[in-house]
Amino acid sequence: MSSKRNNLNKTVISAMLLALALILPLITGQLQQLGNALCPMHLPVLLCGFICGPIYGLVIGFIAPLLRFLIFSMPPIIPIGISMAFELAAYGLVAGLMYKCLPKKKPYIYVSLITAMLLGRAVWGIARAVLYGLGKADFGIPAFIAGAFTNAIPAIIIQIVLIPILVIAYEKIVKNQSK
Repeated sequence: MSSKRNNLNKTVISAMLLALALILPLITGQLQQLGNALCPMHLPVLLCGFICGPIYGLVIGFIAPLLRFLIFSMPPIIPIGISMAFELAAYGLVAGLMYKCLPKKKPYIYVSLITAMLLGRAVWGIARAVLYGLGKADFGIPAFIAGAFTNAIPAIIIQIVLIPILVIAYEKIVKNQSK
């Protein structure tokens, strides 16, 4: 596949995943608690990193919450939207880098995914702490644990189950098309 065509394919797939990142949160009905539990924007961004690579994942991850705020006024831009932009950018970047560097075998998809999820949540915590600090509000370890892990357990399970299945299915489709 030529480089131009490959870049075009990645751009189109990224645009579709960005559209999904904008639309999937509508499933939660704009209910913040349900959105926090399911994290619907995370799935398309993680997929973008795996499928399109680290740069596309970073860009789509960063712009998705900001664009969603401009279109739907959700999530609230400060502190949620901005901290999500950094978190999702980290997800896309790390998932793409890890998947690019590691062997394309099933266990390594999990290594890439879990690493991206952990680093993305750490970036979210740092961004949230900085934003709260600017507003003179307190954001400590208990708030970080609750926001990054406890409240997100359903999303973490969904991501660990769905992402590898979707990445493997995509890789099989690409492999069959190139034959």
